[in-house]
Amino acid sequence: MQLRLCSPMAAASQIPLEIDPNNGWSVQLSTHWNVLGPFPIHAREQHFLSPSFPINLTHPVDYNTTWPSSYADGGLVSWSNTTSDLDGNLQVSFPNIRWKSLRDTEGWAALQHHAVLQTQIIVYPPMATSQDASHIPDTPNLLVHLLQGSYFTVLPTDSDTRSTLSPRWYAGDIYGMERALSRVVELPVPPSPSSPTVYDIFVAGDYEIRLFGDPHVQGDEIPVQSLKLTVDIDNLPSAVVRQPSQDVVCDFVEGSAFGTALGVGLRTTLSWWSVNAVKLAPEISAFFNLTLVRNTRLAPTQTRVVPLRIVQLKPFYGSQLNFKLSLVSTTTLDLDITLNFRQLSRWTSSTFSPIQGTYFYASSMPTAFLAIAPKYPYQDASQPPILALHGAGVDILEQSFWADSFSRTDHSWIVLPSGRTSWGLDWHGPSALDAWGSLDALISILGSNSPWSSWSIDPDCKAIVMGHSNGGQGAWYLASRYPDRVLAVVPASAYIKSQSYAPLTMSRSARYIDPQLTAILESSLTPDNNDLFVSNLVDTPVLAIHGGDDENVPVWHSREMMSILQTWNPNATAVLFEDPGKPHWYPTVLNNERVDSFLHEVASEQPKSWSKTFTLTVAIPSESGSFHGWRVEALDIPGRLSRLVVRRADDGNVTVSTSNVKSFSVNVTTFPMSSLSVDDNPVHPSQHIEQVLYLRAVEPKIWKVSHDPIHGQLSGRMQTILASKGPIALVIPDVSHDQELSVALRIAHDLHTYHRIDSAIIQSSEVFTTDVVNEGNVVVIGNGAAAQLKNEFEIRDPPPEQPLRLPGTGILFLHPHPKNADGQMILLQSTDSAGLEKASRLFPVRTGVPVPDWLIIGPESDRVGSAGIISAGVWSSSWTWNEPMSWTY
Repeated sequence: MQLRLCSPMAAASQIPLEIDPNNGWSVQLSTHWNVLGPFPIHAREQHFLSPSFPINLTHPVDYNTTWPSSYADGGLVSWSNTTSDLDGNLQVSFPNIRWKSLRDTEGWAALQHHAVLQTQIIVYPPMATSQDASHIPDTPNLLVHLLQGSYFTVLPTDSDTRSTLSPRWYAGDIYGMERALSRVVELPVPPSPSSPTVYDIFVAGDYEIRLFGDPHVQGDEIPVQSLKLTVDIDNLPSAVVRQPSQDVVCDFVEGSAFGTALGVGLRTTLSWWSVNAVKLAPEISAFFNLTLVRNTRLAPTQTRVVPLRIVQLKPFYGSQLNFKLSLVSTTTLDLDITLNFRQLSRWTSSTFSPIQGTYFYASSMPTAFLAIAPKYPYQDASQPPILALHGAGVDILEQSFWADSFSRTDHSWIVLPSGRTSWGLDWHGPSALDAWGSLDALISILGSNSPWSSWSIDPDCKAIVMGHSNGGQGAWYLASRYPDRVLAVVPASAYIKSQSYAPLTMSRSARYIDPQLTAILESSLTPDNNDLFVSNLVDTPVLAIHGGDDENVPVWHSREMMSILQTWNPNATAVLFEDPGKPHWYPTVLNNERVDSFLHEVASEQPKSWSKTFTLTVAIPSESGSFHGWRVEALDIPGRLSRLVVRRADDGNVTVSTSNVKSFSVNVTTFPMSSLSVDDNPVHPSQHIEQVLYLRAVEPKIWKVSHDPIHGQLSGRMQTILASKGPIALVIPDVSHDQELSVALRIAHDLHTYHRIDSAIIQSSEVFTTDVVNEGNVVVIGNGAAAQLKNEFEIRDPPPEQPLRLPGTGILFLHPHPKNADGQMILLQSTDSAGLEKASRLFPVRTGVPVPDWLIIGPESDRVGSAGIISAGVWSSSWTWNEPMSWTY
């Protein structure tokens, strides 16, 4: 970028120093930006590096110095400047970088890069009180929305003040999520009550291929980061405000609610509030019972969706539901609520509309999905439903094209889950649970409404899974992790895994890291690597579709997956159709005669015989289902791949070979056998097994029958915390918790924005009195909260056992839930405030961030990324030290 250099104060000088005439605090954003870059980086690496890399923001910033970068001629880059428009839109590119040369050898990986951006804001005090500081209102908060940027922070311009602060980094809305809310940002130091105050804003701009695309599609060689930053004052008229964009509602069909879940979006300002009752008007109560699923407490500035259960008493044909929510803080408040509904006619063979249904994900999170009714009711038996997974960035609730991409079938329902959000977790973790949850919800809705009984779905019926792009990848994922729930799979334009989409070869961390540590970190990506789990699909019919000229996901991805499948089973029922000349997306990609014929075949034909020999592959047992009735329950060495090889002879004798398995089970009604041998040792159940046989290794390769169910192993990587069975409890200390509360609010915001996962912020003393801790997973933030919990529960210290004294060290470790065998905890601890910031940036919100069960990250990570890790590892299956999967500096 060859632009005129200027000092940061030039940015401030470009802001008109005018007091806003509305008597309130006001803010103005400069249109001038200083830019430093580009630096090579791989996708998600910015979670390990300092977002301001290579700048240390606790020191004065020298805008005249140069920094090493292998992307630039001569190996050095310097600061330059550019401007945004008045709406905050900014495009950042580096035309003097020889991108074509880099791309010729490194491919898409070379286009991914990092840049630091800096601008300024001015905060103006209220005009009417500027002469009388005693009447100045409380220090305002900012509302900041960074679109398609990684992180931002707001800092004072005074270098002496800045040197005493640890920058608080807020994640940007990097995906451009639907209905995303602005972040509430606390100013690092109070503004002057009598004159304008200037602050710096630093932004981490990271170009990712999946977000910004290949510049060749726009006919250019130069990658362009397109960002937007808006900054406002958080001027709210009351202590609790509606956030209607966060509401969750169902449609009504012939006066009947298509679901039982409703959600009301609320946000607070500066106080703690609890929603503890709902009041329905008498004229409405004749139609419904409306109850709170749980009391919902909101921390200061937090947004939550209040869950309501609707039970219908008689048909309702209105378009609005009016009621009051009762809230309590230091005072009480009744808030008027209006929810708007769509009233739909009953579908017929010739007319229909996609129906928006709702259910409670994780027991209390109102969640919407779409359903497309078949043309005709079932005849002899219900037909398999179709689970259709959308691509990245597709908002199924507001964008109609995904629902329009399907023709109605004669007898099969089509379910379009949201995946939590338009990006979700790439159909893994909570997104996968939501896919199955949406299908289960439709089955329940149809089964509980007698007029629709002839259209109901057999709860035991397998599903056909299809999807496009990221949804095609998700179809591979769901089918190969839950093979017994899937009848057939249709992945279209699907990529294999994130590392194959854009390789990690330009990683900065890789230039400094111990390869053994790399292996441990990347073990946390193993559960997402679809190619490793294709063995589970040897008996599943597959129709893979790919445009021959796909500009987004190269067609070789589908070819490779089919090659892997045919390596496992040369006789697999699998077909790859390359559509010559077609791009990544085209309207008929899943809506054509070829797909219709395939669906008809798999729905109507008799189940084929299973392979006599097959292999079940598992990485994390809690994230995998069974295959022909066989299921891995726990691994011998978590972090490594596990396999069961099952061979069944014609006489019913079954032999099993295990690799890295500690316990497993088999459903003997699904997979009957006359005898069983495991690792060349016969197994004789001591009593009759009615349904499930559990086996546990008492010594290596020595197996014993267990007559009690075995809890599935939960550990394996930090990301498993997201699969919570209730709201995630974010625990902060009782006192002196300014930073911990800030971290909790940031995590809560990210969980809601990226995954619509609900979280409750509580103080550590409340852990013993609130049910929310018992229901869902727990995140303990800060040393103070951890110390208090350790006094009450058996919570061990993180490894290694020796004390850590390095300033700027952050500690994260997964821990079994102290009160719930099916739950987990994460403890975020640190040596100081800078270390806690590091730990919080590694909280697993996005896919592709390699964080195993526990990790200690030191100050060197600011400049060398994951090579600055001091220690990391995966727990054993009993939550103890796992020597083969642990690394210490």
